[in-house]
Amino acid sequence: MQFEYLARDGSGKMQSGVISAESANEAARKLRNDGLYTLTINEARQVTRSSAPSIFAKRVSHSDIVYLSSQLAVMVDAGIPIASALAGLAKQSDNPTLQSMLERIQQEVESGVDFSAALSKFPRYFDGVYVNLVKAGEVSGLLGALLERIATQMRNDLEQRQKVRGAWMYPGVMMAMCLGACAFLLTFVLPKISPMFVARGIELPTPTIVMMSASHILTHYWWACLLGMGGLAGFWWYARKQWWGRLAYDWAILRLPVLGPLMRKSILARTTRTFAAMLNAGVPVLDGIQLCAAVSENVFYEQAWKDLADKVMTGRQIHEVLESNPLFPKTLVQMIGSGEQTGKLGMVLGRVGNYYDAEVSIAIKSATSLLEPIMVAGMGVIVGSLALAMLLPIFKLSSHVG
Repeated sequence: MQFEYLARDGSGKMQSGVISAESANEAARKLRNDGLYTLTINEARQVTRSSAPSIFAKRVSHSDIVYLSSQLAVMVDAGIPIASALAGLAKQSDNPTLQSMLERIQQEVESGVDFSAALSKFPRYFDGVYVNLVKAGEVSGLLGALLERIATQMRNDLEQRQKVRGAWMYPGVMMAMCLGACAFLLTFVLPKISPMFVARGIELPTPTIVMMSASHILTHYWWACLLGMGGLAGFWWYARKQWWGRLAYDWAILRLPVLGPLMRKSILARTTRTFAAMLNAGVPVLDGIQLCAAVSENVFYEQAWKDLADKVMTGRQIHEVLESNPLFPKTLVQMIGSGEQTGKLGMVLGRVGNYYDAEVSIAIKSATSLLEPIMVAGMGVIVGSLALAMLLPIFKLSSHVG
């Protein structure tokens, strides 16, 4: 078997290559016998690459970037040059897209470009927060520590997004089940019994007439329904790309009765943690505020952070500006004020971010427990109304016969 390794010799010089051995332990033993201290060793993988980009190329996920950051932090703290660390990680990766990106970053670094500048050429994977923290690490000489902090923050963001997505998934699944049950009743059940009502010539109740009309549309004009659904999906996609669509969507999201408060806490957790990381890394306050606007992912919070940056430039304190903004809770504003007065704003914001993380977890549990009976009751009302609309003529027919 072939194993790729990254090792350091007695003088501290980095070496990488491929060695033949029966197992990874045997390969490490051979390297030790050669006077090399093994850092990483993995089974060599043969990756077939194409010179042209493929639409089926494997994507680089958020988890890949988290793992990459953690590995880089360990290797940089071990004294490995960043270019050698990138080379080692590229050889270990089984994702051709990630491997190609790491090799390109390595080439940039070896040509004399700063690591942060090389990362900025891949904004799809390394946003402004990532690049600025790396830049701060390069200036301060604490690149390893800041890379580990980036990995921790990204891991927290990923967990939070998964929790919020899970909270949205339950009502989505319930709604899909409800729509499926309604479609089954209208397209399969009602068309089989409606001819009996017409043949008997009984006067149909209004709910039944409405249901029969809906059934007729679904069974005879299903293509128009599909076109309409496709048109709505296309309009939704187009609207989400426009400023007015984002404005309407974000306004509605923040005002939903159950999920609205959850989204507010999620945004506050993400932005306060980002601001704390920026300040603790030595990034200027204005740059940190602007990055909070970029990661807020909500038009109203984004504008609030941008307005804050403009007013802080005039000499006003952060808590003074946020006091009049209803998007920021009074307790948060008070905490920020105390952090500004004591000169420990970064530490205070870090604790506030952890607090809101815990609040998001609690809010998700509360929302799930509250949405469950609401959705079950809603499904019961909708499906029950359909069933009643089909049963009413049967009851009338039975009494007429009697």
